[in-house]
Amino acid sequence: MMGLTFINAIVFGVQGNTMRLLGHDTPMNQFLAGAAAGAIQCVICCPMELAKTRLQLQGTGEKKSSRKLYKNSLDCLVRIYNREGLRGVNRGMVTTLIRETPGFGVYFLAYDVLTRGLGCEPDDRFMIPKLLFAGGMAGIASWLSTYPVDVIKSRLQADGVGGVYRYSSIADCVRQSVRREGYMVFTRGLTSTLLRAFPVNAATFATVALILMYSRGEGQGPKDCELAPTGHQAQLQQQAHPSSL
Repeated sequence: MMGLTFINAIVFGVQGNTMRLLGHDTPMNQFLAGAAAGAIQCVICCPMELAKTRLQLQGTGEKKSSRKLYKNSLDCLVRIYNREGLRGVNRGMVTTLIRETPGFGVYFLAYDVLTRGLGCEPDDRFMIPKLLFAGGMAGIASWLSTYPVDVIKSRLQADGVGGVYRYSSIADCVRQSVRREGYMVFTRGLTSTLLRAFPVNAATFATVALILMYSRGEGQGPKDCELAPTGHQAQLQQQAHPSSL
């Protein structure tokens, strides 16, 4: 939960600033901005998910509950660092980059396409349901596009629990997984992930869009002593605040 706070701040901050640098609100730029955001947030995402995976697997396979190895997430990362160094804390970083970079590109691209298609305007009485639907479907599209990579990432990060290392590389993990369980191994856990993805991303995107909209004062006319924008000025404002929110 602590990690997600920073991850979402980084993702939406980087995506918004990248869109401003690119200058034009197009689907391709939405993909590129999302991909940039996904790549940068891996710095926090990878160690966070490593700690989560190790804590979830703690005590697995033991007949009797013994003393816990890790007290909390921070203690887990400190112990991994002391044992394996910086490389151990960043275990799975390459697969995380492979997953998050295109995954967040698809995430923002799908959301942009859906909000444009649904017509999510500030004065639309059904705007919130539309935002929730677009955000939820964007989350599902993102996970579907990169889920096989997530399976490999999770296995690599879980490798070494109990002191036994099974995989020597990403390719070795893929090879062993397919040999033991077939190609359906890449869909393991997909249903529960998609069931989680819709409500989580629906709430995330709707909250971000509404807060940005109200902070910008969208949907309100020009204030007193202000002239309504015309011509080139109106075109610039439309580019700065696209209808897709």
